[in-house]
Amino acid sequence: MIYEIKTKKGITLIELLIVVVIVGILAAIAVPVYTNYMVRARRADAKTALEQVRAAQEMWRAEHGSYSTDLAELQNTAGAPATSISKYYDWEFIALSDNSFTARAVPIAPQPADEELFINNLGEKWPAEKWAK
Repeated sequence: MIYEIKTKKGITLIELLIVVVIVGILAAIAVPVYTNYMVRARRADAKTALEQVRAAQEMWRAEHGSYSTDLAELQNTAGAPATSISKYYDWEFIALSDNSFTARAVPIAPQPADEELFINNLGEKWPAEKWAK
């Protein structure tokens, strides 16, 4: 007598649940890592813009003996970036005089784990932990 073994094709509910759990675990790890990466990339744009602002002010000071208090003039002649860095940051002067300045990059919409960045005429940057990363 010959016995035929019938096999069922397809996947069981247990197998499907295991796959869903594995995908969920991978997503739980990947989403925060990706979000952190994007915040750091956007912050890099803000840091670059603030460094350009400082460089433009230093060029202006070398030529004129004092820092510029006219933003349009600084952008047109010394190469300061536009006040809108990207769709994520704007920058502005928060303290400005002939012999000192402090510039700030402000997140446009609150982003996870992000905050304002500052630089002054002495090259001091804060918060230090955000500039270091």
